[in-house]
Amino acid sequence: MYLFRILSCPAVTAAALFATAINRAYAGAEDFHVPAGQRQLFVDDHGVAQIDNLTRHLHAPEKRGAVIRSPQPKDSIQTRTAPVWDPQEEVYKLWVLGIDENLWQSRDGLHWTPGPETNMRIHMAVYDPGEEDPDRRFKAPLLNKGFAASPDGVTWTELDVPKIQSSDEGNFSYDAENGLFVHTVKRGGTHGRAVALATSRDFETWDDYGLVFEADDVDQQRGRKDIEARRADKTLEQTLYNDPAVYNVDVYNMGVFRYEGLYLGLPAMFHATGPVPNYPNTDGFHLVELVCSRDLKDWQRLGDRQPFIAPSRIDSGAYDLTQILPPSAPVVRDDELWFYYTGLKWRSTFDYFGTYPDGKHVPKAGRDRDVGAVCLAVLRRDGFISLDADETEGTLLTEPFTLPADKLLLNVDAQDGELRVEACDEAGQVLAESQAIRGDHPREEVAWQPGGISDLSDRRVRLRFTLRNASLYSYWLGE
Repeated sequence: MYLFRILSCPAVTAAALFATAINRAYAGAEDFHVPAGQRQLFVDDHGVAQIDNLTRHLHAPEKRGAVIRSPQPKDSIQTRTAPVWDPQEEVYKLWVLGIDENLWQSRDGLHWTPGPETNMRIHMAVYDPGEEDPDRRFKAPLLNKGFAASPDGVTWTELDVPKIQSSDEGNFSYDAENGLFVHTVKRGGTHGRAVALATSRDFETWDDYGLVFEADDVDQQRGRKDIEARRADKTLEQTLYNDPAVYNVDVYNMGVFRYEGLYLGLPAMFHATGPVPNYPNTDGFHLVELVCSRDLKDWQRLGDRQPFIAPSRIDSGAYDLTQILPPSAPVVRDDELWFYYTGLKWRSTFDYFGTYPDGKHVPKAGRDRDVGAVCLAVLRRDGFISLDADETEGTLLTEPFTLPADKLLLNVDAQDGELRVEACDEAGQVLAESQAIRGDHPREEVAWQPGGISDLSDRRVRLRFTLRNASLYSYWLGE
């Protein structure tokens, strides 16, 4: 039993601290801050001084299948937005494209029914809780046309606001933390389709950043391997046309959303496999990846460019066999993130069905008329990337920061191992040690040895996490 036991933190070496200081000074980074209640993720090295014997692991969300199917199966229902909660009507609202029923509603996020008929075709929208004008609570971009507002998500009024130049794809979200509307659009880049981005704080004046994300030469090299691997895997839906001379990877669409102090992006990387006769486009498939940014301009590829949402197998009964288009943001449901995305079985309905003189679509042999759906995939909250340790202990040491609260919480899976935390001063001396944490906990308050961190509020500290056979997803301070 002790109250003021002082130990050294061997992970804090002079060389490591010097290198970190040089790198931070070179980047012009400000001191690391941990706002109370804001979860600190490990998707990048922000706030990390040193990592030993830990590996980053990208986690794909668990697919739950289709939640909205097209009432007209020959028309492929799609979405480019996330459900928004309407606090006045106490329902989720989701806008879709490709079918007559534009607006869908749900009280639980699982069971959806068509809502009232909208007076405009809306493809993506957000709810603005800070809007004082009740007629402008819902806001939407009219792709390549301008913008609109609505009191209820049903009756829309076009605004006298200039359009953000785009082609035929876009995405839209609202960063409530900074009061920022974020609109991504499709423009031409080095390898074809690319992502441009614009932001606004008042929904009237927009800052157009231009191109911020596009495919690179590495994508072309990896994309060729992805195409070849897919063609060799007969459990996956095969594209009809294959011409290696046409192989290419570009960015079809990208949802961008604010999440716990940073921006995450879900680029749909389109892999072109061959030209389609009498059709001004290419056959191919999508893989949705994960990227992050701190400023919406510079984006970092995550998870070694592995798919965050990959295609389902032919025998799964799923819709997302070929085309996968991301939502604008996940819906936070307790300790889970719900992603509503577009899943399509085929790339081109024209080529797979054909149009006959009577105007009817007739499926070709072996092709289902029911082409697309809005699908749901569920991820552990903060579960994008974990830091993992095996039987050999691994450690993470944070940059120093001013402790904003005396309660530390973790999102950790230590079912087969354990995790311990030490609070150190800037010089590396241990000020407090935790008890061992075992089990799988999406939100676990750290229990401290006698003394704890109750006397350390407003003091500069580092946290040192030691893991064995465990995965750490995030930490935060406060409630």
